[in-house]
This record gives sequence, C-alpha cells and structure tokens, in this order.
Amino acid sequence: MKSLIKNFSSCALLLATTIGASAANLWIETESFADKGGWVVDQQFMDQMGSSYLMAHGMGVPVSDAVTTVEIPETAKYTVYVRTFNWTSPWSKGEGPGKFRIKIGGKFLPSTLGASGNKWEWQRAGEIKLQAGRRDISLHDLTGFNGRCDVIYLTTEDNVSLPDGGAELEALRRSALGINNAPTEIMRYDLVVVGGGIAGMCAAVSAARNGLQVALVNDRPVLGGNNSSEVRVHLGGHTELGPNKGLGRMIREFGHSRSGNAKPADYYEDEKKDSFIASEPGVTLYPCYRAIGVECDGKSIRTVTIRHTEQNTELVLQAPYFSDCTGDGTIGFLAGADYAMGRESRSDYDEPLAPEVADSMTMGASIQWYTRDNGKKSSFPEFSYGVDFNDDNCERVTMGEWKWETGMNRNQISEAETIRDYGLMVIFSNWSHLKNHLKDNGKFRNRDLDWVGYISGKRESRRLLGDYILKQDDIDKNVFHEDASFTTTWSLDLHFPDPQNSSKFPGQEFKAATNHIFIHPYSVPYRCLYSRNIDNLFMAGRNISVTHVALGTVRVMRTTGMMGEVVGMAAALCHKHNASPRQIYQSHLDELTAMMKAGAGKDGNTLPDNQKFNLANELLDTPRMLKE
Repeated sequence: MKSLIKNFSSCALLLATTIGASAANLWIETESFADKGGWVVDQQFMDQMGSSYLMAHGMGVPVSDAVTTVEIPETAKYTVYVRTFNWTSPWSKGEGPGKFRIKIGGKFLPSTLGASGNKWEWQRAGEIKLQAGRRDISLHDLTGFNGRCDVIYLTTEDNVSLPDGGAELEALRRSALGINNAPTEIMRYDLVVVGGGIAGMCAAVSAARNGLQVALVNDRPVLGGNNSSEVRVHLGGHTELGPNKGLGRMIREFGHSRSGNAKPADYYEDEKKDSFIASEPGVTLYPCYRAIGVECDGKSIRTVTIRHTEQNTELVLQAPYFSDCTGDGTIGFLAGADYAMGRESRSDYDEPLAPEVADSMTMGASIQWYTRDNGKKSSFPEFSYGVDFNDDNCERVTMGEWKWETGMNRNQISEAETIRDYGLMVIFSNWSHLKNHLKDNGKFRNRDLDWVGYISGKRESRRLLGDYILKQDDIDKNVFHEDASFTTTWSLDLHFPDPQNSSKFPGQEFKAATNHIFIHPYSVPYRCLYSRNIDNLFMAGRNISVTHVALGTVRVMRTTGMMGEVVGMAAALCHKHNASPRQIYQSHLDELTAMMKAGAGKDGNTLPDNQKFNLANELLDTPRMLKE
C-alpha cells in the first residue's frame, strides 16, 4: 500500500491574501494549526461547512492550547475576527458553554468567543498592534465543552463584512487558500473507493488482490469507520456462510479479538486495519481526504475531487470505475444517482414492517461514552442547556452505548452537526445532574467521564438505488436470486425512538429501542451493489440498494465488509472485460460467482474473527442470529 501524504511546513498553512484594495489580511484555517494541542479536527460536516474545524473536546476539562506560527504581512493595527458557533443555541438561548479566547504574540485579545449567537458566524475577537514578521497564535480553551473555531481572520481594513456561509463563504475561502488558481494534480487508477470503513477497506483490498490499482479515500486519520477507536462499535454479523462461503474470510485478517461497544480504544485494534491496507501494494491510501465533487461524462463518473481535511489541498482522482462506500452515498448524490431516504410506505413494497404512510424517519446516530472510577470523590462542572434533568427523568448509568441515539426525526445529512451536538449535550447534562444534584449519587461520586465520542456512529441516510431493491419480502420468503452474493445474518433490526425516553423528553428523545426479528440467512443479489443510472458506480455499505426495512438486516459491519469484497471482485471483472457493473450481471455472472465462492481472503488464514463466541456471550445489541 502506498499512502499519499503531502509534506507540509512545520507551520500551519498560512495565507496572507488581500481582499480589500489597500488592506493587509491574514486568513488562517484552524484545522491546519501545526500544534493542535488538545483540540481535535472535526471534518464530519464539510459538506455543509465547506471546511473542517478545530474543537475543544475535553469532556468538561479545558484542553491544552492549539498553537501555530503566522507571518504578519506588515506592521499595523489588526482587527481579528473568528468564525465560530455557540453550539447549544438550538436548545438554549443564553450563553453557551464552548468558550475560548485568542492569543497572538503572547497577548490575549479581549473577547471571549463561542458563547453567543445562534449559528455559525463571525465574532470580533478584538484589535491588536502587530509588528511584521513571525508570531505565534493560539486557541485557548476555557471550558473543555466543545468550543469550536473554523477560521481566524486578521485585517487592517475597517468595518469588514464577511459572509457567514453559503456560496459566498466558499468563494472567499477558496480565494484565500489559493485553490482557485492552483494547478490540480490528477492521479489515475483502475478503481477509486471513497470511504475507509469496513466496506471500503474490503472493496479496495479485494480489487487489489485481483490485479487492480486502487485509490482508497478516507476522511479520517484512522480506518474502520464505526469499528474504529473513534466510534467504537464492534463487528456484527457472520461471514463464510451461504452459497459463497469464501466471502468474509478476509475480515479475519483485521477483525478484533475482543467484542463490545463503547470499550477502551485498544479493543478496536486500529493497527490491524492499518496493516491490512498497508500490506497491499495495489492500494494507495489517501488518509484525511474528503471527496467534495465529481465530474461526470454523460451517465458515468469521470473524476472525483478530494480535499485534505487539515491542509485544504485538493487532488483529482480519475478512474473508469468508482465505489461509493461513504455511508451517506455522497459520490452517488454528487453524480446524480437515484437514491431514497427515510421510510417507504407499507404499500410501496408490500412490507408489513413499513409504516402506513411514508415519512422521513431514519435510524439515528449514536454518541457512545463511559466513565471510570477514580477511587475518590471527583467533581464535574454544572452543565444545563435547554434539556432539564431531574431525579425522575435522569439516566442512572455509568456508560452509554448504541441506545444513546439521536436524530431519528432529523435529516442525517443536512442536520448532522445538530444531531451530533444533541448527543453530546444530553450526555454532559445527564452526567452533570448525576454528579451535582442527584440525591443519592454514591454510585457516581467517585466517577469521571473517561471517554465520550465526538464522531457520530451513523446507521442510515441515503440509500443509492440499483437494478434491484432488496425488500422485506426477499428476506421473509428467502427468495432465490441467480446473482446471490453476500449472505446477511443479522436480524431485521430497525431502531425507533424509545417510548419511555420519549415520554420523559417529548420531541427531544435521545435513546432508541428495537425489536429483533430473527431471519434465515439470506444471500443478497449482486444487483443491489451498483447504481441503476450511473453506469460506472458501485456502492457498498449501508448505502446499498435496499428499503428502509431491509436495511435493518444488511447494515452491520461484517456484512458490509462482504459487500465491499464482492464489489472489488466485480470491479476487477469490469476491468478485464471492459464492461459496466451491469454487464457483469448480464454476461459474466458465472465468473463472478466462482470468485465469490473462492473469496479474496488469504489462504490458510486462521486469525480469530470473534464471530463464534459472540453467539453465546453478547447482549441484546448483538443477538443470536442463527438458531442452534
């Protein structure tokens, strides 16, 4: 595996750009700070924001300063503006918790930032006289409660007006970063896989082991998506079953040896995923790159443009075939692929589990967390911002895993930041009540928050539509398809707002419930893995061609890994025969079936994949799928 990481200066990406005719200006993207201290890069909302940002995710303890060095263009008095967001403002109209300050050349600017307003906006940090030359600039967190900063802008211009968002901000950002004028490097591959979760990893390696040169694009520094140490969901589902028993064996090469959600980071063995990709010479990994645009030629994708989530450089990847493993169906959406989102009506596909009337509800996103026992009394700051907890409605628990789920009644893409932030807010609010106000809090007195995720564990958003749409009837009746591919074993597991939680927090629920309806292992048609109207687009993961109901059984990660494995094989056949994904079904299905039966896993691999003892030892969130 070749990992493409550009070499950057030890300083941040610093750009002095003249926006006014006679002004000196400095535009600083905070995600490019050289020393991020305790601040984290949050790239999840680039589709709406246009950029990553830095966030002070300290779980109530102020994080260490993020620091970088800037080149002051000329000696002058500068006004400093910061683009930030009072993140609790959707629920509380008062001062927010995400407070921070700016320090330049060792001097604090007067304003406290991030605690006012009700949207992403520019806030005035103050004025400062600066000498031309190199100066340190710092983000100084005051609370540890997820203050966030997108851009710092220094200008000598009076009464500057800066756009708060939309196309104007994007144009200004691109101009400031020099992206519009920079030559764009084009990299060419046989297959481009976008999304470095389990589906994308398996798609890339499967294709490479079948002779292709593959680009794998991942917008985080770690691989594995929901199975990474950033989200901490274990691998669900079973492999090496059904007519194509070779599928899924490759997951043994990186699968975890200990199970469970919301466990310490080492449970998720990120290094095994790194090694799995690094050992493949045919895979070039693009870590910390997010796909932001596509160029199409008729009904085919020609190129995908990717942007570095910290340095904001852009590259163009060109290939005859693409696989959308983003979860959100981002590549398909940008290319104009047909898709569905929300719940179909019962009559649409004659699904008994579907609602009578179609709606926009989806399964939600989880922010997991756990605490530790310090052996002595500890404190936690007061935190209450629009959702009131008391002794009757609080959750008297020391950890929260998949059931802590938000956003089922919101748009999982356009409102993704609000969904994530609500997940954080209820965790901090509930814990504050347990620590500070619960009458009998002996269980919590000595405990501190040890880990709270800030990357959302999503379950559902766009589903790209293929030549076949898997539905409940296929599962219930075990319908045979000649293009049977991967086998799904998970129950029909459709999350919905927990009624008890909804009664306590009407319209603001933050917990989910589910009914596990056991199934007979079922092999899903290959036709669910390519777009019906974009000729060279595959998809693998939770964005494949299924109804909302059918998604309940295919969405777990061992299953999505097998999807990726099939896509890699099919892409290799497309390359061999100069064919489209659809033509593999029409003319080369026997060849694909033979490959699926053999699998792309390494021969003789006996590494444990943990799926056997899960049957006996795991709890409700990983139920027994196969009756013994």
